[in-house]
Amino acid sequence: MQARLKKTVVLVGMMGAGKTAVGKALAAMLHAPFIDSDAEIEKAANMTIPEIFQRDGEPFFRVKERQVISRLLEREQGVLSTGGGAYMAPENREIISRHGVAVWLNADLDLLWARVKHKDSRPLLRVPDPFGALKKLYDDRVPIYATADLTVVSEPGLSIDDMAARVITALRSRPDVLEVLQ
Repeated sequence: MQARLKKTVVLVGMMGAGKTAVGKALAAMLHAPFIDSDAEIEKAANMTIPEIFQRDGEPFFRVKERQVISRLLEREQGVLSTGGGAYMAPENREIISRHGVAVWLNADLDLLWARVKHKDSRPLLRVPDPFGALKKLYDDRVPIYATADLTVVSEPGLSIDDMAARVITALRSRPDVLEVLQ
């Protein structure tokens, strides 16, 4: 399939939903650049996300996140993977809406837990009850994620390429975002 992006595809969703992995596969399928906002924040700060959270706190991180997302969306069209909390900020939702299309990778709580429970790289889960923290985040965030422009459901057993193909199928409903070339 030959296609051209007219707007940046911004992947949103919970930690563990597959935004980075699916984003890389999607970008490759669309022959578009892939950008990870968390990686860009780490590069700009010369620190990891957990280090930023520990040293400067979440509010500082969210300000930097908004600045980086805004800068990235002003560039050429591509696929942008955002951190799990990025879409919670009304300012980020407005920036994404203005310059791109938000695609929610919707994975249920059990699937998310299976993917993140053994990872130490999630600062918001470095608490005595990580599953409880994940469930609270999930319950708080799902109503906001549900406002995304498009939703793609993730299921156990789907490969990364299958998920990327599902995103492309969803994007086909948006000719303002994805132009399919003959």
